[in-house]
Amino acid sequence: MNIKRLMYNPLQENCYVVSDDTNECVIIDCGAYYDEEKQALAAYIKDNSLKPVHLVATHGHLDHNFGNAFVYSQYGLKVEICAEDQTLLEQLPMHAATLFGMNITEQQPPIGRLLKHGDTITFGNHTLQVLHTPGHSHGSALLYCEEENTVFTGDTLFRMSIGRTDFPESSWAEMEHSLTTVVKQLPKETIVLSGHGPQSTMADELQYNLYLKA
Repeated sequence: MNIKRLMYNPLQENCYVVSDDTNECVIIDCGAYYDEEKQALAAYIKDNSLKPVHLVATHGHLDHNFGNAFVYSQYGLKVEICAEDQTLLEQLPMHAATLFGMNITEQQPPIGRLLKHGDTITFGNHTLQVLHTPGHSHGSALLYCEEENTVFTGDTLFRMSIGRTDFPESSWAEMEHSLTTVVKQLPKETIVLSGHGPQSTMADELQYNLYLKA
């Protein structure tokens, strides 16, 4: 499995393009905001002869979804997201304007499949399993590739930290439950690729991340 990380927008969000030897790929958390960021995504896909087959969001916050309209216009993909964050995603232009003074003029594309815990996303010879982890948002999820020992954690888990739970759509109680019942159950050898910051491993997180040691 090949993984390309692209860092996007003023919040330095990690977008991932995940492919294998079939050249099918999944775009995870397309936060491309500036034109040059969108073109960098298109160039990587073209240069590597990739065929995008899924656009998936780990949650509905705007910094992870700025590029959805571009992906829809270029590849015809509708974003797939947990149902609990559908409303949050639909309010992206409003949140961009009120929180950051950003004017989103692009027509937002329709939402595709509404995901739930246990759903699978297939591409090429690989499968991503959707693990619902509410807390940072009610619809936050991990995307876990068991055969490659890799998990895309969005803003649920960062290297030595976790996502914020002080937003209106956040819940510390939900986060605590998600960390205990889902995150801490991942195998220690799992590579952690989060929505912001560097990668980690579950072994390191279980040993050093204070939120997982409790």
